[in-house]
Amino acid sequence: MTSVAAIVPDVTARTRSLPAAADGRTELVGLTRAELAAALVESGLVPEKAAKMRANQLWHWIYYRGSRDFAAMTTLAKDLREKLGERFSIGRPTASRDLQSTDGTRKWLLRFADGEEAECVHIPEEDRGALCVSSQVGCTLTCKFCHTGTMKLVRNLTAGEIVGQVMLARDHLNEWPSPPEGRMLSNIVMMGMGEPLYNFDAVSQALKIAMDNEGIAISKRRITLSTAGVVPMIRRCGEELGVNLAISLHAVRDDIRDVIVPINKKYPIRELLQACAEYPGLSNARRITFEYVMLKGVNDSPADAKELVRLLKGIPAKVNLIPFNAWPGAPYECSSDEAIRKFSDIVFNAGYSSPVRTPRGRDIMAACGQLKSASVKRSKAEILREQAAKEAAAAALSA
Repeated sequence: MTSVAAIVPDVTARTRSLPAAADGRTELVGLTRAELAAALVESGLVPEKAAKMRANQLWHWIYYRGSRDFAAMTTLAKDLREKLGERFSIGRPTASRDLQSTDGTRKWLLRFADGEEAECVHIPEEDRGALCVSSQVGCTLTCKFCHTGTMKLVRNLTAGEIVGQVMLARDHLNEWPSPPEGRMLSNIVMMGMGEPLYNFDAVSQALKIAMDNEGIAISKRRITLSTAGVVPMIRRCGEELGVNLAISLHAVRDDIRDVIVPINKKYPIRELLQACAEYPGLSNARRITFEYVMLKGVNDSPADAKELVRLLKGIPAKVNLIPFNAWPGAPYECSSDEAIRKFSDIVFNAGYSSPVRTPRGRDIMAACGQLKSASVKRSKAEILREQAAKEAAAAALSA
C-alpha cells in the first residue's frame, strides 16, 4: 500500500508533534480509543485491566457530551477526575475571529496551540448544515483560482486539530450532547484549507473519530472528502474511510488544468479519472462529485461541457458548477450567467446532475476558494529569535 511519505516526503516531513496544550498537559482530543487507553496506563492513574473501560467513559464524555472539564465527568471517581485534570487536557482550537454572513454562513478563524491559524466554515440549511473543515495551515497546492493556494504550506494539522474544528462548531451551535436528529452540523466536507490526501493519516484518524457511533456519530455517507487529484491515495481513502469523494476537476484538457490545477502535471486527467472509476463502493447511489469552477474564457465553453460529458462516461457522477468567487488580486473573472446556464444544460441533458452552486458567505470571504489565514511559513531562525525574545522578557519580569 502506498504511503503518503512515499508520494510527498517533503510535505509529511513538515508535520511536527506539537505541545498538546500550552500548559504542557497531554492533549486527549484526537487520540484513538487504543491511544487513549495507553495514555491512561502510562500516566499511572489507571491500571491496565481498567484502561479500556475508563477510555470508553472518557470517549463518551469528550465526544458525545462535548465536555471540556474532567470535574463534570460524574461517572468517574472524584479523586481520579482531579488527577486527570492535572495530567491531561481536553482542548479546542481558539476561535480568534467569528464572522457571520448575511446568509447565515459562519466562518471561524482558528488559532492552534503554536499560534498558527486556519479557517473553517459552517453553511446552514433549513434543517441541517455542513461544516467545511481544513486539513492544513496553508496549502500544498497552488491552484491559480484559489485564494488559499496563494499561501505556502505552513504545516499539516494534527488529528486533534481537525476533529477539534467539528467540536468547536458543535460548541457554538449548542449541539452537545450529540443530537440523534435535527442537527445543524449534520455533514462534514473536507474542503477547507489544504489538500486532505497530503495529510491522510491525520485526516483519516480525525474522521474515524467523527464517525464513531458512540460519540460525534456523523455517518460516512454524510462526509465528503475533496481532493485536487492525489491519484495514489484515492483508493486508500475509499478502502479505509468509505466516505464520499469529490474531485476538484475544473478543466477538461491537460494543458489548461496544468495551469489552474498544477498537480495535474503529476497526475493528469486520464489517470485521475481511472482512479475515480475504480473508487471502492462507487455506484449510482454513491456518485463522485466533480467540482468545476466557472472561469470566464478559460474553461466555460460549450465545447468544454461536451468534453466533460465524454470524460465522465461510465463513471457514476454529478457535477457541481461553481461560479468563481473573486478575491483580492484574483487573476480570473467569473463566467457569465448565460455561459454557466448553457454549460449546465449540456451536462444535464447528457444525464448528469449539474447544479450551479449558490455562493454562500461571499461577504465574509467564506465562499469556495476564498479561505486564507495570516499564517506564514517561518524560518527556523525566526522561530528561535521569537523564543529568545520571550525568554528575555520573562527573565526581565522576574529580575
